[in-house]
Amino acid sequence: MESLIFATNNQHKVDEVKLVLGNQFHLITLREAGIEIDIPEPHDTLEANAKEKSTTIYQLTGKNCFSEDTGLEVMALNGEPGVKSARYAGDAQSFEDNVAKLLNNMVGISARQARFRTVISLIIAGNERQFEGVCEGKIAEFRTGGNGFGYDPVFIPDGSAISFGEMNGIEKSAFSHRKKAMDKLIDFLKQSMF
Repeated sequence: MESLIFATNNQHKVDEVKLVLGNQFHLITLREAGIEIDIPEPHDTLEANAKEKSTTIYQLTGKNCFSEDTGLEVMALNGEPGVKSARYAGDAQSFEDNVAKLLNNMVGISARQARFRTVISLIIAGNERQFEGVCEGKIAEFRTGGNGFGYDPVFIPDGSAISFGEMNGIEKSAFSHRKKAMDKLIDFLKQSMF
């Protein structure tokens, strides 16, 4: 079974990706690879941040790896928080503070369309490929549910009456931006048989 290092320290993302991968590939976390660094996300696009993370890990290990960067893009806020989603309310990276800031900025706004967008950067034998997954939806007026992480309690995907925060992992994966990007990555790996 082929192994891939997943360049993230976010256990929530590891759990979601493992659910999608199943036993098709062997996922190695940074901790399992013995890598204890916090990779910076200095760029102004998801694509560039994802590439920064995968490139850093590939240069450190020489092993096949992938990373991802995800942003919540709210149309009425000109795409905010976008690439700054994890640090929307400051560098403390508090999910609670980020959600509170988002809801506060949305007060009085009736057009609540938003989308989650994930960009995965895969490096195989030194060559990079990117895959995108998008989930359209809207921002709820208040938090619901205690599942998931980040903005999940206030994001209702199109086709659902409940937020990501009210869904279990399998229910969320039916809509998930991250799963859509991972499906493209898996298809590519199966075709290339690296």
